[in-house]
Amino acid sequence: MSGNARVRPAKKVVVSTTINPPTEAIERFDSLPDWELVVVGDAKTPKDYRLRRGVYLPLEEQMKMDPHLSELIGHNCIQRRNFGFLIAHRMGADIVATVDDDNIPYEGWGQGLLIESAAVKARQYTPSDGVALCFDPVHFTNYPHLWHRGFPIDRLRERGRYRNERVETRFDIQADFWDGDPDIDAICRMEHSPECSFDPACFPMSTTVFSPFNSQNTFLRREVLPHYFMLPHVGRMDDIWAGYLVEAMGFRVVYQRPSVRQQRNPHNLLKDFENESLGYLRTSAFLEGLRGANPLLALQRLVPERTFAAYLAYRKHFPERGEARNSRLTS
Repeated sequence: MSGNARVRPAKKVVVSTTINPPTEAIERFDSLPDWELVVVGDAKTPKDYRLRRGVYLPLEEQMKMDPHLSELIGHNCIQRRNFGFLIAHRMGADIVATVDDDNIPYEGWGQGLLIESAAVKARQYTPSDGVALCFDPVHFTNYPHLWHRGFPIDRLRERGRYRNERVETRFDIQADFWDGDPDIDAICRMEHSPECSFDPACFPMSTTVFSPFNSQNTFLRREVLPHYFMLPHVGRMDDIWAGYLVEAMGFRVVYQRPSVRQQRNPHNLLKDFENESLGYLRTSAFLEGLRGANPLLALQRLVPERTFAAYLAYRKHFPERGEARNSRLTS
């Protein structure tokens, strides 16, 4: 294990993956005094990758941790980040932040987290027609023409059918937004090519139905980790479907104002479109299945056999995980 070879106990851990030399974002996360950083490498990561104070986990160390899981996930994919979650759990983290290496944190990032409070007041959105299946948090910002990556595009016309009220509750997941190039899908990006500055007054917000959140600037309570697994072999639905799954298990997400600016790494939008096509075709059916009694059965029916096997292999690292919560989503 490179960087600081010893894995230190830590209450708050930032987890990322990279195939690049340390970026500006990674260097800033590495300098945060109240957080420990774990960066997970891959076959393309520079061999001389080094952090000033954080932990770098090269591919060879991951393969030693769990050869079977490593093989099931495969190489050169962001889902190697799951090994970072395992390390963070071993470190005793109460809060784990999952971030991308092109999201530059603002001053005060990771401070005053809502998921550390016993109760938080947020604007809660509830379907006004009793039909809407999925909430799009981007629609209820100052950019209502955009939509979040992973929102089912066959339900775009349902996005405005919500009423809201201020409620006080406890949350398990905090998905902070991102200024600059936002996390929208390939169709939306090809159409609009936005550069965003989200209005902080729109936040915090939550919902009583499913809603997409990503792995690029999101905070998880420790008890979410045994169930949150970035799914390999499903393209760019890896983190989105993982999020829907834990929501079906009863974990609640709150969306908070931007705390990073994304300077997006180079992407081929047609390739992104191809990698998101499974979501365009099957997300609505997945969400309908998740509203049933057994979310894991819905997942097993949706994803390739190798993907589900990887999820089960990951869960074996959490023998104390217990049962997931009962769903609190509107059915």
